[in-house]
Amino acid sequence: QVQLVESGGGLVQPGGSLRLSCAASGNIFNIYSMGWYRQVRANQRELVADITNGGSTNYADSAKGRFTISRDNAKNTVYLQMNSLKPEDTAVYYCSARRGWPMTQYWGQGTQVTVSS
Repeated sequence: QVQLVESGGGLVQPGGSLRLSCAASGNIFNIYSMGWYRQVRANQRELVADITNGGSTNYADSAKGRFTISRDNAKNTVYLQMNSLKPEDTAVYYCSARRGWPMTQYWGQGTQVTVSS
């Protein structure tokens, strides 16, 4: 099993920046990828960015050029650097990890990001 704990959410003004962190623990070896999703409406989660164990990254169109996903293997932590934040970025952001066969997806508890004046 894998446990994921998010942190770094909060209230920021439009144009501001925020960095989300996701600390993984438990059976963390052989993780295929980790990513960030956001829930902008009830029961609807959208991929924001993900990163494989090889370092390949993928971003939603809305995140390209503004958000950067990265990882620190020594700390077993994945980050999402969010710049030029917009009110439409307001959502609960969830960290996710995929590993094993059949592929299993794990989820964190989520962290609230609010962009408002």
